[in-house]
Amino acid sequence: MRAVNCVLVTGAAGFAGGHLLEHLTGRCELVAWARSDPPAELATLATWRRVDLFDRDSVRREIRDLRPAAIYHCAGAPHVGQSWHNAVEPLAGNVLTTHYLLDSVRRAEIACRMLITGSATVYAPSSAPLREDDPLAPASPYGLSKLAQEQLGARAATEDGVDVVLTRPFNHIGPRQRPAFAASGIARQIAVIERGGIDPVIKVGNLDAKRDLTDVRDTVRAYHLLMGRGTPGVVYNVASGVARVIREVLDALVRRSSVRIQISVDPERLRPQDTPVLVGDASRLRAATGWAPAIAFDETLDDLLEYWRRTVRDEPAR
Repeated sequence: MRAVNCVLVTGAAGFAGGHLLEHLTGRCELVAWARSDPPAELATLATWRRVDLFDRDSVRREIRDLRPAAIYHCAGAPHVGQSWHNAVEPLAGNVLTTHYLLDSVRRAEIACRMLITGSATVYAPSSAPLREDDPLAPASPYGLSKLAQEQLGARAATEDGVDVVLTRPFNHIGPRQRPAFAASGIARQIAVIERGGIDPVIKVGNLDAKRDLTDVRDTVRAYHLLMGRGTPGVVYNVASGVARVIREVLDALVRRSSVRIQISVDPERLRPQDTPVLVGDASRLRAATGWAPAIAFDETLDDLLEYWRRTVRDEPAR
């Protein structure tokens, strides 16, 4: 299959990938790769291909036939906490798949710009807003995998001449995020409690951590801007610059609940090592693109909770 000057999104059925598809709709010819069927709300937004990024020969064949003008590489293993239970998954899902994709682009000899969605978890701990030239010291298997992924992209840009833009997004939240993540997990529990599905107790992990939380719709808008204006081989933070205490996020969501809720710390949700503060400085991104967060944090929380209320309402009763 071949689409002239098409844009490819990998991991398009996932959280950021799906929101990116929605943002790009109507702007270009979209091809979406996923390992599973797309959600119903995304199914008509692109031409979908079921591609296994672990299959090197399949990736080479698909890229050779498609010859995309741009690739947003959103596929990968996304969760820090889960990487402590299975270190192989992020190393394979983030590193090996990126290697196969970069190698396929190089072998196809096409004029194609590729944006790699990395992670701010590559940084050494700091209480100050992190800049792109600050020390790197990933503290989890996930962070290590994202640093290796980024280094593959940087090498492809400098040694192979592949047009690669690198990003380090900080935490992003919003509708359709998996409940394994803090804010989304809290919102889902509230929705289930409101429906009467569980006792009015929310189970949480570390509430003292401070995180830079950006609406996913602002994050993917930054990706789109960087695809057009970013410099090959350069790394860009995608961050709000505001450190929010997870306890305050919890309180803000609970205040939106229609019922009284108690809080319980769940040891299973605590990580072996949790960075106390993670906040970014997006000055380089702003200078290159003019980007700034446009969605108010209260709106993000409203949309996240309403998403879970709708989702839970549509689930069969137990």
